[in-house]
Amino acid sequence: MSKIRLLLVDDHEIVRAGLRMLFLAEPDMTIVGEAGSGQDALRLVRELKPDVVLMDVAMPGMTGIEATRQIKEASPETAVLALTMYEDEQYFFEMIHAGAAGYIPKRAAPDDLVSAIRVVSQGNVFLYASLARYLVNEVLNQPEASKSSSAAEALTAREREVLVYIAEGDTNREIAEKLVISPKTVDRHRENIMRKLNLHNRVELVRYAIEKGLIRTGD
Repeated sequence: MSKIRLLLVDDHEIVRAGLRMLFLAEPDMTIVGEAGSGQDALRLVRELKPDVVLMDVAMPGMTGIEATRQIKEASPETAVLALTMYEDEQYFFEMIHAGAAGYIPKRAAPDDLVSAIRVVSQGNVFLYASLARYLVNEVLNQPEASKSSSAAEALTAREREVLVYIAEGDTNREIAEKLVISPKTVDRHRENIMRKLNLHNRVELVRYAIEKGLIRTGD
């Protein structure tokens, strides 16, 4: 089984040291590099092609937001997970719009951070409960539904099931086990869902599921 290859990005060396100790204890993870700035992070992503970049948001010079945007352009397959002390709505949406697959506060429990790494490494979105309300509020404040009900009706019963599990952060393998189907079948359902609903990424998919009341999030 291949390990999740991590790049740690934080301008405080003591923070990186703590993260290093945490992930070294995880048998399915390996740290391939560390960076103290957005510029160094971008350079290392191009060189190392990590699976996941754990990104601080506020850093001198190139911010984590701009670094995330450039990392996703340089290496679209690399997932970026924001780990930050800032929990306000502005930073949250700027990171998500820049391409981050998740956003988790530094006050989170270590187990939550480890779980978040695993979730985003599988191509899914991680929503920390206390921050997910921002996405919910954005949906509720939209003047009208962004997706037509006819598109939702085009989904089969099984596709609806898969949609809910994807939005809740389950991996293809986990969904396959719950529905007693193969991971390849799950992936085919995922592709059909995205095509029928005209969605382009998992953040849009999660937003759609919340909008339609298919999942609930909260503190």
